[in-house]
Amino acid sequence: MKEGVAILGIFVADLAFRAGRMPAIGETIAGSGFAMGPGGKGSNQAVAAARAGAKVSFISRIGADDFGAVARATWQREGIVARVVDDASRPTGAAFIYVNDTTGENAIIVVPGAAAAITAEDVSAVADAITSAAVFVTQLEQPVAAAQRGLEIARGTGVTTIFNRRRAEPVPDALYWLCDYVTPNESEAALLTGIAVTSLDDARRAGDVFLGRGVGTALITLGENGALLHSRSQSLHVPAFNAGPVVETAGAGDAFNGGFAAALSRGEPPDRAARFASALAGISVTRPGTAPSMPMLAEVEALLARG
Repeated sequence: MKEGVAILGIFVADLAFRAGRMPAIGETIAGSGFAMGPGGKGSNQAVAAARAGAKVSFISRIGADDFGAVARATWQREGIVARVVDDASRPTGAAFIYVNDTTGENAIIVVPGAAAAITAEDVSAVADAITSAAVFVTQLEQPVAAAQRGLEIARGTGVTTIFNRRRAEPVPDALYWLCDYVTPNESEAALLTGIAVTSLDDARRAGDVFLGRGVGTALITLGENGALLHSRSQSLHVPAFNAGPVVETAGAGDAFNGGFAAALSRGEPPDRAARFASALAGISVTRPGTAPSMPMLAEVEALLARG
């Protein structure tokens, strides 16, 4: 019986700085706030899925250092099963996050640290975490070969696959054929397809490019305009949810993907899973931080009930 969500990705310590603008090269400015907390796309998605009620396993590599201890404490607190290698030769990753203290928009520099050394062999060694799950999620903050191996294992055993591609570099064409869903945002979809995504029709055209590459469904997130769920059988606009004033958007994509995976894992159809994900992301942006901003299942259900 397959259940829950397996996620392959990275953990980094988020170092978030709030200010009115980014400094120019050679300039020093005063900021308005600072926070350190757990981050990394894969780990954030794991927290979102766990808080959304899913049984979650997380596959990664971290350093044997203080940031690594933060990672393990985070996963233990959230009930996430860590299938993670401790690497004494490399540090745990970190991320610089600039947050505009007026709009909540962000700019991020990620250093994966030990997670940059995740191999296909590492993934094969914990294949049982993938084959026993209902849904498998990965990104590209770790090496392509590791992501592809995870997708191969999942696809070969009937596990639904989600590829949350977050880089524009080329990947093997064969990888797309392993994806039931790809979930880029509008700017990433534009970079990957060559189609500027400024409207729903643009998103549909970009979605067609992904379908032509072998993807089952393109789920393109559109910020405050929601998302587009686009397959060969349907093209559905999923509205955004306004849960309050926007504080920070850095974790919104991870919230959406974790929520979508959690909903799919419990048997929700794609349209309802995408709506659940949109509500979860809508709550997350009203709070500071990435992993700490993820809401609990009851909060998402309450927002959905309000329409």
